[in-house]
Amino acid sequence: MSKVLVENPEDQTQTPFLRGILTRSLQKSGLTFNQAHELANTIRDEVDDKPLVTTLDLEHIVVKHLKKAKAENAVALYENRNMPYMLQIETDNGQFAAFSPSRYRVDLETIGLTSDEALSIVDELSAHLLRRNKPGVTTKYIAKITYRLLRKSEDLGSKVAYRWMVWRDFVNSGRPLLFLIGGTAGCGKSTIATGLASRLEIARMQSTDMLREVMRTMIPQQVEPILHKSSYSAWQELPDEIQETEEKGKRIFQGYCRQAEILSVAIKAVINRALHERVSVIVEGVHFHPSIIKNIIEPSDALVVPVMLAVLKKKNLQSRIKGRSTDVPQRRAERYIEHFDSIWKLQTYLLSEADQTDVPIIINTDRDDVFREIMLHTIDKLSEDFDKTPEQVFD
Repeated sequence: MSKVLVENPEDQTQTPFLRGILTRSLQKSGLTFNQAHELANTIRDEVDDKPLVTTLDLEHIVVKHLKKAKAENAVALYENRNMPYMLQIETDNGQFAAFSPSRYRVDLETIGLTSDEALSIVDELSAHLLRRNKPGVTTKYIAKITYRLLRKSEDLGSKVAYRWMVWRDFVNSGRPLLFLIGGTAGCGKSTIATGLASRLEIARMQSTDMLREVMRTMIPQQVEPILHKSSYSAWQELPDEIQETEEKGKRIFQGYCRQAEILSVAIKAVINRALHERVSVIVEGVHFHPSIIKNIIEPSDALVVPVMLAVLKKKNLQSRIKGRSTDVPQRRAERYIEHFDSIWKLQTYLLSEADQTDVPIIINTDRDDVFREIMLHTIDKLSEDFDKTPEQVFD
């Protein structure tokens, strides 16, 4: 328990100094988690020898450190943290919500900005809203001011502002977004899909591995033995004539393709249900085969974004696979390592198919970089037939 007590003179209560509470308060003022956490640690060390501090004393200490860090906009937000009316936002459906600098930073990162670049724009935007001092500004107004701030930025400029305009127009359109994330075992599909869903607030996500498990309970092994194998070992259930005439690499590809073809029925059902309900969805898994996209997606106004993840160094892919047993204990790494050569050959095939069908290949070395590349590709697709003016998008 904290040795330092914080006293509120107004209601004469005392509570322990909680670093986590201060960290969240600083995040709401526009700091990143790392910045807020580091500053909270510094302040804790400063007050650690004091048995009691008042809320006003603590605020003065926080403001002092924010000014020392030249975070003037964060100072204004922190000082006004108990005055929510100043930053109430009216959404498109007429509801009101508090403006969240941390959430808006994520929105800016969605168009390819780094965390520092996004934070700089959030600081400027927050200062503008505080100067305006008017309750109930709309989300469209904030989007328009953001566009102007991006345009006048020396580091970002008109190209980034254009990306913001294209993306905001899509968000306002209500069109569903469909991500198809492929790649072999160990390339990070589920991790990237989960992060993408979180950042874009997409509630519906489907793994093709899970679809395979469901289908296995419905279709006995005697009827469809390939379905009951892993994607890299499905070739073992191919007919004898193929086993005898084809070299192993081709057998791996043919076994995989047969399993992906069986699963395409379930994948199509998941996708078309989401599109019928006009909700966005992320489908991830090794069974996303680039050449079958046209056969599983019905015509609609949805934006379909297929990507293929890859790890191009064998030792890196092996390390990722070995790490599975630590990160996800129920998925044993030993059998993947045992069949690593087949997994590697399968990745080579998938990348070749992706290249031939113009599906973008994204090398997974850093999560933030992968997210940025996926979103830049998404906005590029939207830009292909975009012809609106800023006034049409923001007014």
